[in-house]
Amino acid sequence: MANITIVDQNNKEVGKRELNPAVFGLESDAGFVHRVYASLASAQRGGTSKIKSVAEVSGGGKKPFKQKGTGRARQGTTRAAQMRHGGTAHGPQANTAFDSRINKKERRRAMCMVLSDCVRDGKLTVVDKLELAEIKTKAFVDIMANLKASTGLFVLAESNDNIELSGRNIPNTKVILDGQVSMHDLLKSKHVILTAAAVDSLEERLS
Repeated sequence: MANITIVDQNNKEVGKRELNPAVFGLESDAGFVHRVYASLASAQRGGTSKIKSVAEVSGGGKKPFKQKGTGRARQGTTRAAQMRHGGTAHGPQANTAFDSRINKKERRRAMCMVLSDCVRDGKLTVVDKLELAEIKTKAFVDIMANLKASTGLFVLAESNDNIELSGRNIPNTKVILDGQVSMHDLLKSKHVILTAAAVDSLEERLS
């Protein structure tokens, strides 16, 4: 079972805790994580590409030439897919779905693997709580400096306007609630800072 040091927002040790191995102690499986991540990323595509099928291309109401006697292959319309300026067969439609089937257990397991990698790579920090007396970006930057995180993902268990609004204008830094954690955010962030309460929520939800 993995142990981690809990610090305050000044980076002073205030205790230690054991992390749930079912959430923070799984072995790496890069292929599995990539498959789940690729599926989730593909599902975000909007499906904005659209072609015109034979039925949607204008013109072509008249048969271009008679059926027999010309020596040419028979044609019913000048807007067929094989004709110049014709429609496109089997092209993308605006309602095309790009997501593949990934079940809930697979998504949960992949999330736990990414969190486990964060612990192994030393980029996960647990703080007892994050508090600010007012909305002030400079004060939030000072907390980041104390935690030695020039950028990072800050995860709270409960909404805190002073923290969330103070951190929203800092480049490559994001403040979210534990229910909003995504694989994309965890993978791209150099530092992941969780409050102790957020760790409890994640362990309860993912274990």
